[in-house]
Amino acid sequence: MCESLRLINLMGECLSSLTIKELKQVENRLERGISRIRSKKVKFTASTTNLLLADIEFLQKKEKELDHENSFLRAKIAEVDRLQQLNMLPNDNLDLVHPFLQRDPLLTENMLQDCSEFTDADKKILHLR
Repeated sequence: MCESLRLINLMGECLSSLTIKELKQVENRLERGISRIRSKKVKFTASTTNLLLADIEFLQKKEKELDHENSFLRAKIAEVDRLQQLNMLPNDNLDLVHPFLQRDPLLTENMLQDCSEFTDADKKILHLR
């Protein structure tokens, strides 16, 4: 039997002229092919699963690191806020706010209102900046 006819038989065509022995051979070839495909599928699925599990583990570690960093930064912000409320930060830290004040004059007015902890001189300095 020529190779092209074998391929046609494997696709399920022209089977009526085959003997029982030839049909058995086609069946065996198909079963071996299916077996190889299933084996490759299992290996591929296992390797894909392992990669996904490794990715999940990496992302979980990254999440913990980012949570830790976020907590650290929140604590820093709270500390800066506390120090500002206690007037313990030097005035040069106000320079960080200055670019925002230039863009929004209402922000400046709102910041200077209801600030009982600032003296009138401090309010003037803040307003002039």
